[in-house]
Amino acid sequence: MSGAGLGAAVAVEGRKAIASRVMASTTVLLVVGVGVLALGMLLAAASGDAQVLAKLGPLAGVPGWAGLVGVVLQITAAAGVLAFGVALSWMFGREFADGTAAALFALPVSRPAIALGKLVVYLAWSVAVAVALTGVVATVGVAMGYGTTDAAGVAALARIPVLVVLSALIAVPAAWVATIGRGLLPGIAATVGIIVVAQVSAIADVGAWVPFVAPALWAIAPESVPAAALLTVPTVPLAFGALCALTWSRLQLDR
Repeated sequence: MSGAGLGAAVAVEGRKAIASRVMASTTVLLVVGVGVLALGMLLAAASGDAQVLAKLGPLAGVPGWAGLVGVVLQITAAAGVLAFGVALSWMFGREFADGTAAALFALPVSRPAIALGKLVVYLAWSVAVAVALTGVVATVGVAMGYGTTDAAGVAALARIPVLVVLSALIAVPAAWVATIGRGLLPGIAATVGIIVVAQVSAIADVGAWVPFVAPALWAIAPESVPAAALLTVPTVPLAFGALCALTWSRLQLDR
């Protein structure tokens, strides 16, 4: 697989992503949706809504930036993985759902390069989403009257893009499942499975060193997850990215 082939694949897949309504709507729902939901929960908590206070738990009494970021992290821990899984399912499953997979065999760019090109575009998009969501949260904080961030506030805000990117990394198995399942729905189902495993394990306080669990557990209780445990998360995209490239290299027209 040549560098030129990968570059061409990245360029084509990038244009597809930019033109896609699925990617655009997923971006808006994640970035704007999380910000609006967090703002709504904080306003409801400030008005004394008992149900919202119960859902927030310990965060209900946390003021300022720390409270805002805590709410955003809890929402993003689940919503982020779901959004990224949907995006990956579309990127990899649409070729089969739209019946364009056969045309890939006639392209001068190899199929493994196409798969890796999709993942490169996906990673770049996830970083852009992380930056955008952090900007929205900062705007919400200023609108809530928290003022200019101090050192602690900046540190709290910095946790948001880290969680977003980590969530994007652990969603990569959805790309492989969408490929072997030949469609969008298998990838989405795999994403839901990842969320369930991560959330249940985090609540049970099990598996801080398990890549699928570490981001959600870190979002809920950062002090319980060693920084080194988060370094295991990149093993997920590396392993499943390799599986994607291998599976795409062995695609056949009849199955």
